[in-house]
Amino acid sequence: MGIGIGMMSSYPGAKEGAIERHEAAQQIFLPETPHAMPVAGLLRQLHVSATEGLSDDEVSARRKRFGANTVTARRPTRVASLLFHQFKSSVVYLLGFAAGLAFYFGELEEGSAIIAVLAINALIGFVTELKAARSIEALRALGARTARVRRESGVHVVTADELVPGDIVVLDAGDAVSADLRLIETSRLSADESALTGESVAVDKQTCPVSADTRLGDRASMAFKGTAITRGTGTGVVVATGLGTELGRVTRLVLEADPGSSPLERKLARLSAQLVFATVAVAAAIGATGLIGGEDPFVMVEAAIALAVAAIPEGLPIVATLALARGMWRMARQNALIEHLSAVETLGATTVILTDKTGTLTENRMTVRRLSTASGEITLETEARKDDERLQLSGDRPTAELLRIAVLCNDAHLEHPDESGNGDPMEIALLRAGLHAGLTRTALLDGHPIVRKHAFDPVTKMMATVHECGDRVLVAVKGAPEAVLAAATHATVEQGEIALDDDTRSEWLSRADQLGQHGLRVLACAMKMDTLADVAPYERLMLVGLIGLEDPARADVPQAIEDCRKAGIRVVMVTGDHVVTARSIGRAVGLGQNIANVVEGKNIAHVIETGQHGLRDVGIFARVNPEEKLALVRAYQAAGEIVAMTADGVNDAPALRQADIGVAMGLRGTDVAREAAAMILLDDAFPTIIGAIREGRIIFANIRRLRRLPLVLQSQ
Repeated sequence: MGIGIGMMSSYPGAKEGAIERHEAAQQIFLPETPHAMPVAGLLRQLHVSATEGLSDDEVSARRKRFGANTVTARRPTRVASLLFHQFKSSVVYLLGFAAGLAFYFGELEEGSAIIAVLAINALIGFVTELKAARSIEALRALGARTARVRRESGVHVVTADELVPGDIVVLDAGDAVSADLRLIETSRLSADESALTGESVAVDKQTCPVSADTRLGDRASMAFKGTAITRGTGTGVVVATGLGTELGRVTRLVLEADPGSSPLERKLARLSAQLVFATVAVAAAIGATGLIGGEDPFVMVEAAIALAVAAIPEGLPIVATLALARGMWRMARQNALIEHLSAVETLGATTVILTDKTGTLTENRMTVRRLSTASGEITLETEARKDDERLQLSGDRPTAELLRIAVLCNDAHLEHPDESGNGDPMEIALLRAGLHAGLTRTALLDGHPIVRKHAFDPVTKMMATVHECGDRVLVAVKGAPEAVLAAATHATVEQGEIALDDDTRSEWLSRADQLGQHGLRVLACAMKMDTLADVAPYERLMLVGLIGLEDPARADVPQAIEDCRKAGIRVVMVTGDHVVTARSIGRAVGLGQNIANVVEGKNIAHVIETGQHGLRDVGIFARVNPEEKLALVRAYQAAGEIVAMTADGVNDAPALRQADIGVAMGLRGTDVAREAAAMILLDDAFPTIIGAIREGRIIFANIRRLRRLPLVLQSQ
């Protein structure tokens, strides 16, 4: 800002203008509920034009006031602090005191031996943790993200940390949202907010205000930092940056979370206290006995102190460190990267695993699971990827027509089932199901070129595409079942079509409800033929069928949960998703009888008040926000449980930080989650946690033996 003023002061009034702009920036007050404000009023409050954007001087002034648009949950590990951490142990303090006494009384060999043990112990722990810390920081490193902003009446590309409140940001499919935005223009805009809210389905966006008390996942007029645009285009005005964003709010919770000391550190602290008490008591008793027997007081005091020094097991720290380091290296080879040595033993002591759903128990990828037509219902157990495993639809005209409409009425791009695809996750799932049946969108469009599109409208809850079909046009429609059924007058059957009456519509709505009760996201597809390309798309439609989609459970999770149960470890799902969806996934992964007892986030406080008994009866917590996840972890810890938290989203970070051992996904996990975690899974596989716990239990058993046999270690 100072440079800008200096350059402008060569002509009259420049300095005064810059000062006025700076004062204007100082007077800006960011709205507390931007999602509830009309666009025009919000732009006036932020002193910005939607068409021109901010000037460079205004950007500088606002950056000076609001700071950089950065969020970090943890500073990089410093070498000095890591080295100092190796000496933060009550056993080490005790041995240091013993070494000092040994040198004071001339026991140079004893003192030197203790110092050497402490040095070797610190070196092993330092090298092991430094290597792990650097590996984890490499995983946490953020790429240089950019954003397109409207400034000085033009569109410019800037780095994400340069955004300031009032910036007008241009959004397109595939963009990562770099600040909290109040949307001012949208065109079929959808965003993947699973990392922030736990919702596995993309959220449709619009510009109309919503109620001030609307929960985060339902604020359709906002786009949040840390989410991604999956479909459409739009523009938004920045209403919060850095720690002022919803992601920043979660980060503040991470910073407030305090996992405390690990079980190993608590055990070693108790051991140190016991050793001090025992050695002092024995030394005092021997000294007192000698004094009563008439021995020289100085000799007896010296002998008592020497005995106390000799009784302290200086071999304990190095043996414990070697055991933990070995376990840490073994876990790293099994794709479990641990940052601190003490976390190895904590894993072995784990009694409860709180796990997120989206991306942890599930694949975080929408998949077509049911196809419902007049001829019946087909369940797709797997997504075939080989030609000889394709779904055979040659004798099932309604189902073939259903998939054809789903592929045509689509804006996503997918050429091969193994690809991730581009576009809305739900539309990619429809294309993948089409490929399963041998239907490619490219081939279908070659025979039926698009002549018109009707974008998805949140009001009608439908979208349509119009295609050439000989001398006529084919209108392909998909949308919410209730909306499509209201616009349909006929339905496809094997022999042709039948008229829809009220009873038939009720039957189809009942089918849709049954699919929804299984945790599926339901779409209805319809079509009609006409002679005009500009025909009204949502009138006199012919219903083709229903499609049920889900975020499927990972195939290897059920066995991992069963292994946990056999090992005496409870697994509890904690998700931001809906109750029905959470219960469906819980059933699929084998969470057991407790899936019948699902508690919503708004009722968590009551469950926590009931104490350990209430927590034991719950297998799933649904519609849970970050604060409630954090409260749950603390409640389980207060009940005496050793808690492991596994997750990958931004909304999970506070709980990851608070847990005794936080476990983040290394491939799909968000940066904030990886920053908060103590362990990162390099393969994102839930069973890897079980292998790490198994290794940790071996270490845990060894540490317990060391605790019981300090004098044996000393003699060795």
